[in-house]
Amino acid sequence: MTHSPPEAGARLMQQLRAAFILEGTTYTAWCRAQGIDPSLVRQAVYGTWGGPKGRAVRAQVIRAAGLRGAA
Repeated sequence: MTHSPPEAGARLMQQLRAAFILEGTTYTAWCRAQGIDPSLVRQAVYGTWGGPKGRAVRAQVIRAAGLRGAA
């Protein structure tokens, strides 16, 4: 399991939230539409849920937000 520095996770969360707003939705709305608890996605982004499923969720949200090179 890998943990990213808290600053990196916080910055990525800001980028994700902004990207979803620019797309006309929100981070929370996207999470709910995917059937994923927003707190679990946040854990994946911050690296505290860093196992295979957490990494997959992190990659999924990054792709959905359209962020390139953020993984």
